[in-house]
Amino acid sequence: MSLEGYDKLVEEFKYLVEVEKPKVAHEKLVAAALGDRSENADYQAAKEKLRFIDKRLFYLNKMIQNAVVIDPSLHNHEKVSFGSSVTLCNLENDNEERYTLCGVLESEPENNLISIHSPLAKAMLGKEVGDDFKIKLPKEVKEYEIEKIEYINIFSLKKNIRTKKDFAFH
Repeated sequence: MSLEGYDKLVEEFKYLVEVEKPKVAHEKLVAAALGDRSENADYQAAKEKLRFIDKRLFYLNKMIQNAVVIDPSLHNHEKVSFGSSVTLCNLENDNEERYTLCGVLESEPENNLISIHSPLAKAMLGKEVGDDFKIKLPKEVKEYEIEKIEYINIFSLKKNIRTKKDFAFH
């Protein structure tokens, strides 16, 4: 994953630990003070929120511990690698397509940010400008030629960047 992607995971983890979890724990304490917990909707809701926060923290912690951070700006991108933005020519119809190879958690296929583990990315890795390659899809085989390889910052291409507002549990 890119450094920015890693930083976003850490930012969310810290926010949940330092802001969201203490806030919800306080909500739970206030609700518990109101009396019977078994029929207390506020208490049950806060308990459920804490469960969701703990699950998300567990997931984020695992992703942070297993992250391999790569700075694609340090690569020359003469060959397709992590962080490369690749302009392809679809040899069937001569249409141009551009994809950027990124980490799984950074991918937005709808915006042509594809995971380094996707079949298309795997087919492109290590290729150079002018190389042809084929990719087998469930119903067809597509053939492409690499027209251009460049570096464009992954996060400058993202449309769905999570913010602190998105980290909170409502």
